[in-house]
Amino acid sequence: MDFIIDNMKETDWQQVAEIYLAGIKTEIATFQNDVPTWEDWNHGHSTKCRFVARAGDNVLGWVAISPVSSRCVYAGVAEVSVYIGEEYKGMGVGTALLNYLIEQSEKEGYWTLQSGIIKENISSRNLHKKCGFREIGYRENLGKMNNGKWHDVILMERRSKHIGN
Repeated sequence: MDFIIDNMKETDWQQVAEIYLAGIKTEIATFQNDVPTWEDWNHGHSTKCRFVARAGDNVLGWVAISPVSSRCVYAGVAEVSVYIGEEYKGMGVGTALLNYLIEQSEKEGYWTLQSGIIKENISSRNLHKKCGFREIGYRENLGKMNNGKWHDVILMERRSKHIGN
């Protein structure tokens, strides 16, 4: 499949939100119950390192980072979000997006990328491992879905080999 990786724009939000909503509906991609507004999402994520995979006018998937803390000592540490449209999974879109994010985040001075992934989300865990993340632990019964089911969260991180060593 041919696609490009491009900076996410506000005009991409409708498609990004649809992909996000599909992830929410799986009940293993996020503890989020609803898709936020563009304004809320934009405020909670870094203005740098937010990308979409695009084929023509179609957004196939997206990746972004958010700060883990406002404290200056954590300026190079970010939380990763990556979502792929259901019909584009298994086509290399997630791998391309996550690898591009890693490359660009290091250019921006990030030395650690981390993800908290619901234990049952095996495909996301495998994607992260494929891109150099390692499991560093888990948090038991960290969050509860609307259906009342509790989930463990696997903590994964990727340390830069170029920054922060």
